[in-house]
Amino acid sequence: MFASATPEKSHSIENQNRLVINGVVNAQHEEVLSYEAQAFLSSLCERFASQVDELLEQREVRQQKIDDGELPDFLTETQDIREGSWKILGIPNDLQDRRVEITGPTDRKMVINALNANVKVFMADFEDSMSPAWGKVLDGQINLRDAVNQTIDYTNPTNGKHYQLKEDPAVMICRVRGLHLKEKHVLLSGMPIPGALFDFAIYFFNNYKNLLKKGSGPYFYIPKLQDHQEAQWWSEVFHFTEDYFGLDTGVIKATVLIETLPAVFQMDEILFALKEHIVGLNCGRWDYIFSYIKTLKNYPERVLPDRQVVTMDKPFLNAYSRLLVRTCHRRGAFAMGGMAAFIPAKDPAENQLVLDKINNDKSLEANNGHDGTWVAHPGLADTAMAVFDNTLGSRTNQLDVIREQDEAITAEQLLMPCEGERTEVGMRHNIRVALQYIEAWISGNGCVPIYGLMEDAATAEISRASIWQWIKHGKSLDNGKTVTKALFEQYLNEEIQVVKQELGAERFELGRFEQASELMKQITTSDELENFLTLPGYELLD
Repeated sequence: MFASATPEKSHSIENQNRLVINGVVNAQHEEVLSYEAQAFLSSLCERFASQVDELLEQREVRQQKIDDGELPDFLTETQDIREGSWKILGIPNDLQDRRVEITGPTDRKMVINALNANVKVFMADFEDSMSPAWGKVLDGQINLRDAVNQTIDYTNPTNGKHYQLKEDPAVMICRVRGLHLKEKHVLLSGMPIPGALFDFAIYFFNNYKNLLKKGSGPYFYIPKLQDHQEAQWWSEVFHFTEDYFGLDTGVIKATVLIETLPAVFQMDEILFALKEHIVGLNCGRWDYIFSYIKTLKNYPERVLPDRQVVTMDKPFLNAYSRLLVRTCHRRGAFAMGGMAAFIPAKDPAENQLVLDKINNDKSLEANNGHDGTWVAHPGLADTAMAVFDNTLGSRTNQLDVIREQDEAITAEQLLMPCEGERTEVGMRHNIRVALQYIEAWISGNGCVPIYGLMEDAATAEISRASIWQWIKHGKSLDNGKTVTKALFEQYLNEEIQVVKQELGAERFELGRFEQASELMKQITTSDELENFLTLPGYELLD
């Protein structure tokens, strides 16, 4: 049996299946961590948690082959799947139009503003834009439950401003954590469980009945998959869940982010593995760029330039976008575009430049055939919406855009080196962005406005991984200097002072910048590239 929770006390809740919850669980959190919810989570973990470590080990095996010279390519053993004429099961009515989606963490005010924005879908994020401190994770589950029930509201304690849902809010999709992220406050046989299973189980259990009652359903975004075996694992999780609750096959629907380089070579296979549950794939462009760096870290000819110039019109990224559209539409699945991370500027002239960039970026996606796109701020929704309204006309999506006349996208195109400068300005900018983001993340905030962009973990990952790779291959900057560990540490020490001046001494001293700079130095100068900065960062979270 589970022990009863006591408000604001650290405690252990244990059942016959060896699942233990350690940490602070207040009376409100108990509402989403009921006995029944934990029993379901325990069943999932007993069945599927141990398989995650095996899947992660396979990632390392694959990466070693790439490090040794075997470049990623399409699989010969699954050629019949790529050449077959199959299609996915289908797309629910309330997901037929996804022309603009907004993404953000599960903070209460953010959830309300996102659902009220001029968008079709809100992706409530437990992953890249959220720092998974235990209390925030549980608060997020409360907030999403209240949003589903349309009882959510929020009053700003400073100015008394009140927020509540409008009549017809956006459809909500929950993004769970990636398979590499653990939830250290929930143990099975003494080991932390996958954060993905915790996020999925608690959201599903608390919301599936009310979602189905209102004509929607339990919808999920699945991040950072690397191969079809990982997609098959999720398929089994979904089937198990539907059987557990006596639901029809296909009630659960998922959109998979193609944001790793290995996965772009297995999009057909991923769709096939999840064909009863999947409704689309998404171009997770920022993580994809990070994955390009990480996967090809040993290849000096494929080192990327400044991240500011690695835009979607670059050949390797445009090929990725077009291949995703063609693959998805051939199977009856949506091809979702990527994130516009800009935020509105106060100066009208500067803001117009932002809107022009959004217009150009979204026009490229719409013209490639994407069914919708992402924005990070409600103030950009109208601009993105206008682009897709213009392209779609009377249609709700672009499933009719098959791109059959395109030449086949080759592995060479997807791996093509990217031209561009590596500059001192770019390196210093990367350092300041990564430093400020890491400081915010270990302080419990995973979605941070920095220099006009809404940054999440992906852009910080690009920033530090780029510098690591420049160091490894002794690349030079436009100032003639070779990037070394010593040069990085010099720039880091100098940019810490710049950040202190920009933020003010009081804010700087109250923050965790010393820990952030130590963590950044550790992961940027290590001999081996750290897979994710959030893994050592998580050790600094409560």
